[in-house]
Amino acid sequence: MKIAVASTAGGLDDMVSPVFGRCQAFTVVEVDGNQIKGAKVIPNQYAAAMSGAGIQAAGLVAREGIEVAMAGSFGPNVSAILSQSGVKMVAVSGMKVRDAVQKYLNGELSSVYQPTAPAGMGMGRGMGRGMGYGMGRGMGRGMGRGMMQQLPAQAGQPVQQIRSADQEIRALEDRIRSLEDQLKQVRRRIGELKEK
Repeated sequence: MKIAVASTAGGLDDMVSPVFGRCQAFTVVEVDGNQIKGAKVIPNQYAAAMSGAGIQAAGLVAREGIEVAMAGSFGPNVSAILSQSGVKMVAVSGMKVRDAVQKYLNGELSSVYQPTAPAGMGMGRGMGRGMGYGMGRGMGRGMGRGMMQQLPAQAGQPVQQIRSADQEIRALEDRIRSLEDQLKQVRRRIGELKEK
């Protein structure tokens, strides 16, 4: 069986990404029974797409012959494509890839059968002045007003609004790490193009 885990950089010791479509890489884990046999990292070439990142990433995973996909959350488009492709979805967050896969193999995590995030949770196409109110309204100048964030859903649970300052700080710190990873990939790609 092959399990694709949305991850922040890739690898068994990396963290599960809070999002599927715009994760930096997919860690594809091969399992036999309840044992992890190997893993490979597939960079998500659609992470910085202007639009349709989730749809394209879901197609990438489906073409790899994946049976189970894991991420912090799955949007409606991703959910539809993975479901149509026969890929089971498992919503999980706050743990390493290896631990998430092992918990799934041990029966401690179950599949979800509907989206766990509302539509429009990506980077958005807006030219706004900040990060907006959590619905992908643009990545423009400044930080915007409020920075309302959402926590990824656990398996079978609806997405919840952040209620405490500590939870909001953790979510914002996760977002910073994700954006820093995206920036590294963009800089690396620019370097590659300059060398050609």
